[in-house]
Amino acid sequence: MRKFFLLLFLLPLFAIAQKKPISLEDIYKKGTFRGEFVRADFGEASKDPDIKFDDLKDENEKPFGQPEDVIYSSTYPDIVLLKKGNEQIYRRSSKSLVYLYQAGTKKLTKLENEKVLHPTLSPDGSKIAYVKENNLYIYDIASGKASAVTTDGKWNFVINGNCDWVYEEEFEFTRAFEWSPKGNYLAYYRFDETKVKEYNMTIYDNAHNKDYRYKYPKAGDGNSTVDIYIYDVAKGTKAKAEYEQGDIYIPRIKWTKDDNTLVVYWMNRHQNDLKLLATNASTGSSSLLYQEKNKYFVEINDDWWYLKDGKNYLFTSEMSGYRHLYLYSLDGKTKTQVTKGNFEVTDVNGVDEANKRIYFTMAYPRPMDRNLFVTDFEGKKTFQLTQGEAWHRVELNDAFTKFYAYRSDLNTPQTVTVNNIVVNKKKEITAVVEKTVNESAKLKSKLDEYGYGKAEFIKVPNSKGDTLNGWMLKPANFDPAKKYPVLFCNYGGPGSQQVANRFGAVSSWHQMLAQKGFIVVSVDNTGTGYRGEEFKKKTYLQLGKFEIEDQIDAAKFIGNMSFVDKNNIGHWGWSYGGFMSALAITKGNEVFSAAVSVAPVTNWRYYDNIYTERYMRTPEENPKGYDDNSPINFTDRIKGKYLIIHGTADDNVHFQNATQMISALVKSNIDFESAYYPNKNHGIGGQMDNTTFHLWSKMTNWILENMGNENTQPPAGPAKPLKGF
Repeated sequence: MRKFFLLLFLLPLFAIAQKKPISLEDIYKKGTFRGEFVRADFGEASKDPDIKFDDLKDENEKPFGQPEDVIYSSTYPDIVLLKKGNEQIYRRSSKSLVYLYQAGTKKLTKLENEKVLHPTLSPDGSKIAYVKENNLYIYDIASGKASAVTTDGKWNFVINGNCDWVYEEEFEFTRAFEWSPKGNYLAYYRFDETKVKEYNMTIYDNAHNKDYRYKYPKAGDGNSTVDIYIYDVAKGTKAKAEYEQGDIYIPRIKWTKDDNTLVVYWMNRHQNDLKLLATNASTGSSSLLYQEKNKYFVEINDDWWYLKDGKNYLFTSEMSGYRHLYLYSLDGKTKTQVTKGNFEVTDVNGVDEANKRIYFTMAYPRPMDRNLFVTDFEGKKTFQLTQGEAWHRVELNDAFTKFYAYRSDLNTPQTVTVNNIVVNKKKEITAVVEKTVNESAKLKSKLDEYGYGKAEFIKVPNSKGDTLNGWMLKPANFDPAKKYPVLFCNYGGPGSQQVANRFGAVSSWHQMLAQKGFIVVSVDNTGTGYRGEEFKKKTYLQLGKFEIEDQIDAAKFIGNMSFVDKNNIGHWGWSYGGFMSALAITKGNEVFSAAVSVAPVTNWRYYDNIYTERYMRTPEENPKGYDDNSPINFTDRIKGKYLIIHGTADDNVHFQNATQMISALVKSNIDFESAYYPNKNHGIGGQMDNTTFHLWSKMTNWILENMGNENTQPPAGPAKPLKGF
């Protein structure tokens, strides 16, 4: 009998032990935990033509084959643009050979013999604008001829119709031209980079290497001179937009519904004064439409909608202390704050102008949740359409009668439902589930098969009186009587969020570390998003100070838990997170025993000026803010173990950051480990050359070797690459 009870007692442990171990191959090669893609399909017949690519012939009468990208037009479905030979340039930019396919005639035409950027059909369907070798062109479909809008483009000197590096990265767009609503005008940027300093990188090959040079303005450096031109397509003339010149930015241009009115977004270098200038397309003259000033900085995004009525525009702003919706009239007579409260609008999902309703997502009921709401234009009647502490991503149909909801939470993969939007006689709006499309059954089965753990949200007090949001994943077969090492996984940059109630916030890599005996923790420090402007912008002029103080406070708080090995707490991060890890092992030397910095900024003087100065102003204005929080200046404090990793061709956070950090480590006589990946950019990725797998193997084994204790698994031996890699 005793043996029988003992067997019953051991059965749960035996069941746990039989769960498959998560491997790096599962995560980074096999795609074992890849979820199912579910497209929002509202049953509407597609207008896109059915193209048999195998039947197409290129300009040399050879089989065209499968294109790498297909651009359809909902307005002119017979006109299709096909891309081949795609070549990535920076994060958001790429160039390709572009072909025009006309479904009616089944004719395939190559636009240019060279690769071009941003092929964009005009609103009237008669022309295609694109950028080639830093010049802007318009291709006339009827005649089959292209004409140059500009001719002065030159690499590292003048760019027309495409962004310079820093605009692309920090203002988050790359196509720098816009057709007017009727296609009569083409507005475009002209960047004069002549006075911007170059940065050079070595691209390693089997011969004598290559030197790559491009214009990259670091903190305090001069920027491109930016002009906006408005090209009259019929006349072939252009007007220059009038605005205050000098040390300024033009982070956006957008057309109103009036074909003659372009809005030029003007911003000062400190990025705390934004002006919207209504600009006449024919003359370039302008008048002030809107102005917003902020004691810190004004956020730039694409949340600006010029309504079809031609009278109003909708936008988001933090002017109330939280990100909310505003509806203003173009004549300036009506100004309405549509949403209110101590919660933040995260997305505008749709604007139903016919019924004067706005569908939007809000970080509610907690900053880590997302729910869909609808409100009227006055903000007087607001209704919540999705419910609960969860993460809802939604897609609405064009008629605003249905939406797909993709619902997940921290530990549960997404369930996809189709929902009907119901308006009753009292004009109250609700959402009713029509059907469940997908419940991630295959993925859930895999998670069970591999014994995925359940993470939990935690509240962490800091020394300033704030409560920080976090999550904790405990080891498999957790025993509260044992003591486990802890790995902090942190990004922590301005406006970011890692502590989110969505599946995937806790990654498969985190789960693998937990299986190997680690407690994995993530804490969103001061400066992160969705908790209001003051919490986010408190780090102004001193990036890194409050952020690392919060991580240190969190490590102390968690270190006092009975099941934590407080002498074995590490920190891992990438990019801004790599900066945080470098600060953890330097300024946080009393609590952090190990750190892994991947592609870190190590001194904000090395980073670009738009991002850095938004939060820090220039090094000349704020030298103390730069120097007091640079890990390079505190390498002598390191007591623990440190691994720094970087790609040598990182165009974003330059490899220079790693070399200068290593120079400081050597000067301080600090032992460290490093890894560099030749010709790899900020993402340090690559499947075919095994880079991704190698990088994550390197980090995993280093963590196991340098942070493991008696309750963790030892590092695995080197794995053999799978065939095909």
